[in-house]
Amino acid sequence: MEETIKLDQFLKLAQIVHSGGEAKQLIRAGFIMVNGQVETRRGRKLRPGDVVTFEEEELIVESTDDEQDDEQ
Repeated sequence: MEETIKLDQFLKLAQIVHSGGEAKQLIRAGFIMVNGQVETRRGRKLRPGDVVTFEEEELIVESTDDEQDDEQ
């Protein structure tokens, strides 16, 4: 099963925003891009490999799959 995370949750996890309300405002205003496209849906599901851009910062969504941790 492929892992997903909602865009607003990802922004909080990445410490781009401090609250869900702040994430909602940035997303609605069109300040967040996913894979080069402006994204206005805060519930957009992100998958490993997706690229989230805010201002000049690019963040790549990575998996937290437990199997990866076991191999190291």
